[in-house]
Amino acid sequence: MSGLYGSLSTALSALFANQQALETSANNVANANTPGFSRQRPVFVPGDPVTVGSLSFGMGVVLEKIQSLRDPLLELRLDQQSQQQGKLDSTLGALQQIQVTFSGTDSGIGSAVTQFFDSLQQLSTDPSSLSLRQGVLTAAGNLATVFNTSSQNLLTQRANLDLNVTQTVDDINTLTAQIPTVNGQITNLENLKEDASAFIDKRTTLMRQLSGLVDVSVIQTEHGIALTTSNGTPLVSEATSFPLKTFVSTDGTEHILAEGKDITSSLSGGKLGGLIAVRDTTIPGLQSNLDQLAAGLATALNTAHRAGFDLNGNAGGDLFVSPPAGGVGAASALSVAIADPALLAASSDGTPGSNGNLIVLSAVHDQAVVAGQKPLDFYSRLVFQVGSDTANASADLTASSLILQQLEDQRASISGVSLDEEAANIVRYQTAYQAAARVVTTVNSLLDAAVNLGRY
Repeated sequence: MSGLYGSLSTALSALFANQQALETSANNVANANTPGFSRQRPVFVPGDPVTVGSLSFGMGVVLEKIQSLRDPLLELRLDQQSQQQGKLDSTLGALQQIQVTFSGTDSGIGSAVTQFFDSLQQLSTDPSSLSLRQGVLTAAGNLATVFNTSSQNLLTQRANLDLNVTQTVDDINTLTAQIPTVNGQITNLENLKEDASAFIDKRTTLMRQLSGLVDVSVIQTEHGIALTTSNGTPLVSEATSFPLKTFVSTDGTEHILAEGKDITSSLSGGKLGGLIAVRDTTIPGLQSNLDQLAAGLATALNTAHRAGFDLNGNAGGDLFVSPPAGGVGAASALSVAIADPALLAASSDGTPGSNGNLIVLSAVHDQAVVAGQKPLDFYSRLVFQVGSDTANASADLTASSLILQQLEDQRASISGVSLDEEAANIVRYQTAYQAAARVVTTVNSLLDAAVNLGRY
């Protein structure tokens, strides 16, 4: 179409296109600080021209679509890094709480061991002194108490992690229940050839949150997406979610059940993976080491104590209650077997003034009582391992945070909103809109003149 009506149509298409572009920029500005929002960009294409004779007339501009700017591969990398971040964060938090129990050889178990052997040295100066003998029993009781407390702290920490596992599973189910609804909204809009970018951003945000909780794999389907754990356990299939369940296993901890199958041992990523690793591997390992140390120390001291004689000239018995068979639970069960200081076997020949057996008891300090190591050496190694694991987790978390920040910066450069750029776009669209409006006004005046031409 040519002529004034063609010009009017061209101007109207420009008005409409630039109005929509202005609305797009306004939406970008409004969501500049919205997490997960992907900025939108209007895509203009020229209208199909009209040919009149040998001439071709343009028919203005057409707003082809509103394009959301996002990089699918970058979003996938962000999900993967979020899984690693979630795992390291929960691991470090748990290890830092455990580290309080293993603070070093100058406090806790290390200090209690040292004080016990110091009390033996003090008693050797006056083996018949009841007050010094009571000091040895008090030190032995303190040693047992510290072992009991350390063991109980580990059990408490494990129980707390168990509660966190249950809460995390609930959070996972909350997210997976929302994703199918968003999947359906996206599919409906795409089937109608309408823009679904807002719902795609919402789904991406939900998936990012889910990745922080559990290891997730994304499968693209014809009708949306499907989500599984890294071992293939389904979490979401298009319009259906598959909630996880928890149940108390034979070991007393909460295990995760999916479609009737225990998948606890196969979960390795996200917050849930970190919690399970510390609960089921780190803490049991530390508990076993504590039990070995308590059992080895108690057995060695009992053996040494039985070799001597008490203040009454009788053969010594056990200083500590014999540890359980196999040493399992020795740390939590450790206790002093005698309460009367006169029953402390300090003598090596049955005379009250002898301190010969105190030398035998003190020698345990430098004996290999567990895994071929001295008591304090074994405990120092345990403290070092906890500290090393905590430091490594902290370093890994810092490195992961830097990588995640770099990925988020890359995403911001692609999908983030630049207020300066949007301000420039608004001025550009406004100018184009005003120019098109002026064309409409001009054509309207010309049409009015043409209609009233015959009256003059």
